[in-house]
Amino acid sequence: MKKIAILGAGTWGLALARQLSLGGNQVTVWSALEEEINLLNSTKVHPNLPKMQIPTAIQFTKSLEDACMEKEILLFAVPSVYVRSTAAKVRPFAKEGQIIVNVAKGIEAETLMSMTQIIEQELEKVLPMVALSGPTHAEEVALDLPTAIVSASEDLSAAKQVQSLFADTCMRVYTNQDIAGVELCGAMKNIIALAAGISAGLHYGDNTKAALITRGMAEITRLGLAMGCQEQTFSGLAGIGDLIVTATSTHSRNNRAGFLIGQGYSPKEAIKEIGMVVEGINALPAAVKLAEHHQVEMPIISAIDAVVRHGADPAETVRRLMERDQKAE
Repeated sequence: MKKIAILGAGTWGLALARQLSLGGNQVTVWSALEEEINLLNSTKVHPNLPKMQIPTAIQFTKSLEDACMEKEILLFAVPSVYVRSTAAKVRPFAKEGQIIVNVAKGIEAETLMSMTQIIEQELEKVLPMVALSGPTHAEEVALDLPTAIVSASEDLSAAKQVQSLFADTCMRVYTNQDIAGVELCGAMKNIIALAAGISAGLHYGDNTKAALITRGMAEITRLGLAMGCQEQTFSGLAGIGDLIVTATSTHSRNNRAGFLIGQGYSPKEAIKEIGMVVEGINALPAAVKLAEHHQVEMPIISAIDAVVRHGADPAETVRRLMERDQKAE
């Protein structure tokens, strides 16, 4: 049994908290939103996961100190834009011997740092860092549907310890030491999912979606290799696996937001309609900068950036993509 703090009470954080609690661990969930903790304490129901049964053993707290103290694992499950500020608040409570796990997916636009790099910088301590990533919608994990995911860390022992936490749950966990590649996939696939959603919103077909997924993965792989990541990561669960589920599922916020944009909604209107964080939109500035820095051609991601951040017409942007110079695959 491990003592675990889940930092963030969103759908994914709570779905993981449930699995970890059912696996026999002592789990405490913290949120910066007081009303969220009050609701969970009083109802034991998450409004966006109404069918999920929250174990009574899970503790909910508004105190970050209470959440983190004497815990063996600190799991960051806040949106990517709040990872830095949350890590800064956690700094006084992070201790030697703890393992840090991150499930947020993104790249910081200003620094081009991954989420685990941000956490390590803010904690000002060298602790084992694990990225938990893969094709895992909270809505399905909450119902105990079979799921596979990757525990990635340069510290293989830490990756294996996190892997073992889910041994008796619906989640089958694989280890991977290419944490940079796993985190890059987690951030970039959300942008390709936006593209797939826009395609559907424009009433294009399955052929178009398949092309976007395949060529989008080629772009992500090119960037990853230029950054020194391992090629096999991109053909695995954290790469093509996560991209497929995010670009095709109705559970995907990025896919749904893209669909609305294809239907004529502005990005701001789409985000408001979804009512939750759309990480693909947050990841766009960093994706464009990374492509420029590493001199990697990423036409699909550049096209989505033009539509989402610069107001380009989606249908006209697709036409321009199709008219690019012909080349070998």
